[in-house]
Amino acid sequence: MHLSRQQLVLLVLLTLAWGINWPIMKVGVADFPPLTFRALSIWLGIPVLGVAMLLMKVPFFVPREKYRELFWLAFANMFVWHGLIILAVKNLSSGRAAILGYTMPIFSALFGAWFFGSQLQRRSWLGVAAAALGVSLLLWHELTNLSGRPIGVLCALAAAATWAVGTQKLRNTTMPVATLTISFWMTVMTAVVMTGLSALFEMPQWKAPPAISWASILYNAVIIFGFAHAAWFFLARTLPPIASTLSVMMIPILGVFSGALGLGEVLHWQDWAAVVLMVVAIASVLAPKRSGLSSRT
Repeated sequence: MHLSRQQLVLLVLLTLAWGINWPIMKVGVADFPPLTFRALSIWLGIPVLGVAMLLMKVPFFVPREKYRELFWLAFANMFVWHGLIILAVKNLSSGRAAILGYTMPIFSALFGAWFFGSQLQRRSWLGVAAAALGVSLLLWHELTNLSGRPIGVLCALAAAATWAVGTQKLRNTTMPVATLTISFWMTVMTAVVMTGLSALFEMPQWKAPPAISWASILYNAVIIFGFAHAAWFFLARTLPPIASTLSVMMIPILGVFSGALGLGEVLHWQDWAAVVLMVVAIASVLAPKRSGLSSRT
């Protein structure tokens, strides 16, 4: 498998944008209700994505017969993920929330092999195993405190597993529309859902966001919902499933270390060992096959 220049650039930018967003979200929800934070971020991000589509002359039209499929794509890729992961960020350290959230590639690789007909080579299984071990190491201290934080941990794992299913469904969709179009309408539907959940569970906590929360909301609106989600959906549709998932495993590594630098979250030897394992996982997927005699063995 070879990455095009466009795919490589998007992958690097996506990794940076999502990686440093974990401590940014943690700061944003420290003194602000998390579901309301998410709803505001999405609503402000929709115009950014819409303007980008207009400038790129991407149509907004989706055939009526595809509405049902679009809804379930949004449910699996965005509704559950955004609702649960922001609750996990509220209850866990930003680094640990990132690690738990990015168990998604492991779920996705396994679901793809078990239920979606993906064929994994031996070195891809090595990548899955390395990523799984890396996640286990990074969760070392979190597991010792599991009894005190079960809601955050379970929310993150449920979000990751559902997102993994959504990634596989997006990869296999036959919708005859641009990826940006799918991304736009999934984002609109998610804004409505998050607003409803915020009104249902957080209305007594509604208040004007403090300045630090506004900064975090604007970052999420412009960078995450205006760019990162569209970039991810493009990669998920154009790369093989195992590559489009394991290839972004550096995101939680960035989340861990940016949380340590920006928020003073303590790092342990497990964090450093996990960096090596994640690099092994990525290399096992993205490194080109050797030609010649070795390719026939």
